[in-house]
Amino acid sequence: MTEFTSDIKTIFHNDVDVFRVLSDLSKLDLVKDQIPKDKIKDFKFDSDSCSFRVDPVGEVRFNIIEREPNKLVKFKSENLPFDVFLWIQLVQKAEKDTKMKMTLRADLNPFIKGVVSKPLQDGLNKISGVIASLPYDKI
Repeated sequence: MTEFTSDIKTIFHNDVDVFRVLSDLSKLDLVKDQIPKDKIKDFKFDSDSCSFRVDPVGEVRFNIIEREPNKLVKFKSENLPFDVFLWIQLVQKAEKDTKMKMTLRADLNPFIKGVVSKPLQDGLNKISGVIASLPYDKI
């Protein structure tokens, strides 16, 4: 497995609010119009999954496979030619100061790794930036 990690982002909300939203993706309906169209396109979701298009990777779908209250949401991919697991890890440092790191592990053969490593890292950074900027107290 090849591992990619996002930069650690600061979310100016408590971990309870962040987890409440990220562990039930249907809550994103309230802010779907605020998600930057230039970063994530064709965003769709229900309570346990989301799909979106990230150029040049294409359409990706993730299903939630594990939830650990206020700490972790783990996803598994669909619609990709290889398995991808995504973890969103949360650590609250103070009230309205939650640190978030995203980790992506992909089962890549050497040829595919060379082609998709940069787009996967770029996509992970784009997604983590969007997630960090959501107004969790209004969702």
